[in-house]
Amino acid sequence: MTNQKHLFALEEGITYLNGAAYAPMLRTSIEKGTEGMLMKASRPFTINPQSHFEPAQRVQKLFARLLNIDNSERVAIISAVSYGMAVVANNLHRLAGISTKKHIILIQDEFPNNVYAFERVCRQLSLSYHTVAKPDTSENRGQLWNEKVLNEITDETAMVVVPNIHWIYGVKFNLAAISKRCKEVGALMIVDATQSVGAMSFDVKEIQPDAVICAGYKWLLGPYSIGLAYFGEFFDEGIPVEESWLNRMDSEKFAQLIRYERAYRPFAQRYNAGEYSQFIQLPMLEDSIRQILDWGVDSIQQHCRSITQKPLEALLGLGCSLEPETYRGHHLLGISLPQGIDNQGFTEQLLNNKIIISNRGVAIRVSPNVYNSEQDMWALVEILERCLR
Repeated sequence: MTNQKHLFALEEGITYLNGAAYAPMLRTSIEKGTEGMLMKASRPFTINPQSHFEPAQRVQKLFARLLNIDNSERVAIISAVSYGMAVVANNLHRLAGISTKKHIILIQDEFPNNVYAFERVCRQLSLSYHTVAKPDTSENRGQLWNEKVLNEITDETAMVVVPNIHWIYGVKFNLAAISKRCKEVGALMIVDATQSVGAMSFDVKEIQPDAVICAGYKWLLGPYSIGLAYFGEFFDEGIPVEESWLNRMDSEKFAQLIRYERAYRPFAQRYNAGEYSQFIQLPMLEDSIRQILDWGVDSIQQHCRSITQKPLEALLGLGCSLEPETYRGHHLLGISLPQGIDNQGFTEQLLNNKIIISNRGVAIRVSPNVYNSEQDMWALVEILERCLR
């Protein structure tokens, strides 16, 4: 794959290595969003019952292709990861044998959404939080952290909430192994795949998670305030966060809406967020996922590897450290700077040179995508060399 920057509406003169925070938008996606905005603003008379369902169904089918999901009706359109996690929290009490469970498992330094989401339900069900700490050593950290997670899952575990890629450190967790262990003890496995889906392979058939929750505005290259979630069989008869009329059977029959329907649309459709048939965001997300599928996530991952490999060798030579390739992706790099280099100061120095990354306190996060080149990474190396002189 060659550099795809020409397809993005990214401001010229900026070296943007911060896709894990907010992705720039494809030019075609912006056009789709503008069309949707004008339809609602100028041509509301063209909105018909199918306008509420057909675009959403197309997006669900595309997301199902991306994650190797057989049934696209298991995909719900959500407003944010917090919404998807609220669905999980709302249904945890339904877990078989929940009265014998003592805790849920989280990963250290997890994104706040995944911590706050379960505080109330854990109090209600008398469950404690069990956080699996990251290993003190940087050597083989990914392997050791994965081993710790597996060892902490017991018969007393109700649920494991785990990312595919850690949002700060870039550590990759072995989801298939964690899922297998969860099934052995009767625990749910909930995956926040926000920092991986769209940039690397994710196979629901292989992993067999109970839920996969993903924001749309990062690696899916979509707009803010929309996301997607897969919900497995455990959630089929579950309790939604809200009772949207759009999620009931026959809701496309506008002439008979006051014949109130108690039955939900099948599988995960009860979990669609209210007003999920968004006329602006949905066409944008549809366009971006189509483009990702056209590129192929393996090609995206390989592009990120090809543009980072040599610059990363140079950074390691300058005293930086990061996870070995075996336990990380190539699109999200949690880099520890050499002794004496302050994360905030270095991030500001990069900003002064129009190079954008994230300072996440304990590490800097560098997150390239298909709009980046190897030269973008060398620009970062050059600034560090200056700081070390």
